[in-house]
Amino acid sequence: MDNRKKPELLCPASSLEVLKTAFYYGADAVYIGGEMYSLRARAKNFSMEDIATGIEYAHKLGKKVYITANITAHNEDLDGAREYFKELSELGPDAFIISDPGLFEIAGEVAPNIERHISTQANNVNYATCNFWHKLGATRVVTARELSIDEIKDIKSKIDPELEVETFIHGAMCISYSGRCLLSNYFTGRDGNLGACTHPCRWKYHVMEESRPGEYLPVFENERGTYIFNSKDLCMIEHIPEIVDAGIDSLKIEGRMKTALYVASVARTYREAIDDYFESEELYRSKIEHYKEEIAKCTYRQFTTGFFFGKPTHETQIYDSNTYIKEYTYLGIVQEIDKDGNCMLYQRNKFSVGDVVEVMKNNGDNVSTKVEKIYDEDYNEMESCPHPKQKIYVKFDKELSINDLIRIKE
Repeated sequence: MDNRKKPELLCPASSLEVLKTAFYYGADAVYIGGEMYSLRARAKNFSMEDIATGIEYAHKLGKKVYITANITAHNEDLDGAREYFKELSELGPDAFIISDPGLFEIAGEVAPNIERHISTQANNVNYATCNFWHKLGATRVVTARELSIDEIKDIKSKIDPELEVETFIHGAMCISYSGRCLLSNYFTGRDGNLGACTHPCRWKYHVMEESRPGEYLPVFENERGTYIFNSKDLCMIEHIPEIVDAGIDSLKIEGRMKTALYVASVARTYREAIDDYFESEELYRSKIEHYKEEIAKCTYRQFTTGFFFGKPTHETQIYDSNTYIKEYTYLGIVQEIDKDGNCMLYQRNKFSVGDVVEVMKNNGDNVSTKVEKIYDEDYNEMESCPHPKQKIYVKFDKELSINDLIRIKE
């Protein structure tokens, strides 16, 4: 390989547990939402206490935390945003992710020590826009999803070398340009640009002729169904060489509403693929099928390369369903191990004594192990664990490590 810089792997985190999972499985940085001004209002999001804990945890590992504040702000948001940025600045995050010029300016005034990244919501589609933001103090720009790999490469060649470029390479796609969608607000009063999207692009639609109210006609596209806005998920695991060649500084995974299983699976697979490519392109290419198999072990809606190699066609949509493909169920993460070797976890889905489950190791291994015993938190023996988030102790027939993720095949 040449001397090009290895890109950052940036993963989403909806909670402290997922933040720790992302780092354990290979993320260099995470992006999180606080309880205000983030475009994932329905995500769990972080309290100030959790933000402080997460930043401290990350920095001890030499990793980074970016905080999203990427809503389109109204007048009534501005005073609160000023106090919010002040409070956050004292916790020492590595950057704010912002799309609104007003919030960008406020953050620069009250938290000048914190870097500011420009969200994809700002429609960053050309090098002039990137240079504009850099002159105002931005250190990174997140490209719009609608750019090709060639356009991103051209942008990199025409901006200040000090300005970093971050690009989404995996996850859900939005039907609207740079996520600027009005459907949710129109149908439900919940504004996607204020973080409350109800994802109406995943709904089923009919049409109605003006003079025949109440007569609903199905929408057919090649007779395959009516989910006309439902995009496949982005996946660029087969195109790491092109991404690196384009000079992208940070590879971003979508999914602040997703589980620890999703984050662990995606982080581990991209970490392995990136590291393999920088070791040897031949090694990377020899393992493409392995990467594809592993990336499919989390929930997804089939895969597409989005706009990277040309504008999407009808083949990038899913017309017959709005459901995810799900091959594995998330059971929990090992939080601690007692003196008898029992693993403590907060179970996320039911499993039973005798089940054979799979353990995800952060070195890339998947280890099958049998559940020998299950105890409640008082060490009363149980045959199964039916209560979500119940604290349990589990005896497996193999030795596990703290932070190992446990899943079971559907």
